Amino acid sequence: MKFGFYFIFILTSTLGISAQSGRVKPAESPTPSSIIRPTVIYIPTQPVAKTPLPSPTPAATPLGDDEVIKVESALVPIPVSAVDSNGRSVTNLKLSDFELRVDGKPVEISDLARSETPIRLAMLFDNSSSVMIAREFEKDAAVKFFRRIIRPEKDLAALYSIASDARLEQRLTADTGLLTRSIELFPPPEGATKLLDGIILASEYLAESQGRRVIVIVSDGDDTLSDSTLEQTLKALQLANAQVYVVKTTDFENYKRTGVRGGNANIRQLVAERRMLEITAQTGGAVYSPIDERELEDAFRQISAELAQQYVLSYYPEGDNEKPGEFRQISLDVKSKPNVTVRTRKGYYVPKR
Repeated sequence: MKFGFYFIFILTSTLGISAQSGRVKPAESPTPSSIIRPTVIYIPTQPVAKTPLPSPTPAATPLGDDEVIKVESALVPIPVSAVDSNGRSVTNLKLSDFELRVDGKPVEISDLARSETPIRLAMLFDNSSSVMIAREFEKDAAVKFFRRIIRPEKDLAALYSIASDARLEQRLTADTGLLTRSIELFPPPEGATKLLDGIILASEYLAESQGRRVIVIVSDGDDTLSDSTLEQTLKALQLANAQVYVVKTTDFENYKRTGVRGGNANIRQLVAERRMLEITAQTGGAVYSPIDERELEDAFRQISAELAQQYVLSYYPEGDNEKPGEFRQISLDVKSKPNVTVRTRKGYYVPKR
């Protein structure tokens, strides 16, 4: 079984949120599961060894197209970030170290892979009127992120623009030059923000490709025009097996205006903040809140480093109780290692067989 990485990147920036850089606050979850507080960490970028995935069928038995589709659709990939008590990445865990529970019951984990599998990155760039002061630097930082994360002949990235409409500007490609030119050709920011609609659109696009899918949102979390709800957005992300990271731009914009970290948040800003916390917590990602150029670049670098150190567990739902389309809650622990903390998705929708 092969996996790939998928990223989506959304840039917005108008609301003032008081979170400090890289620190997030838990929010009440409207979904069946609780929210784990995402943590911004420094993760070393040393190379990691790839653990080959065993084939889900005997090698001597050739698979037809229908059988391949059946195996792929039944798989639930579970990306996992593991850190010790000092916030350092833990890179020596084995399959036997993990204990996975689905709806509270222990289940078998089929495979364990490391993160050298291909990346698939989709970036959603907010080009609405909410992006003003920090827009040019955000564009430069996004370009650097593309160049850092995409490995030649292995990874692909796509680019969306978000304003009054969500539009795919560049399909998945390994050419960072195409992505860079697409960003540079954006017109001046204007219009409203279809953030949730854009996330769903990108999730559905990524769901058409195989591999690990990651959505990176650089945003204040505001949404002024979407028809979709947060619940619908979370469902689309879980159906696509997509992991979400957020680089929240509100503090960056406020610091540029005032020179002061943080500020008083109004009700609308708090709603936007909680929305981003909920999305990242339910999908196993994290929220970063930079206030200046250095911290913004650090946020992109930390996301890249974390993805380079992740584990990917494979779970194949089995049994008569697994009805396609139903939601299942996930909990994951590392056995006999109490000092290791893991972050992963909080659930999945039972795939079709």
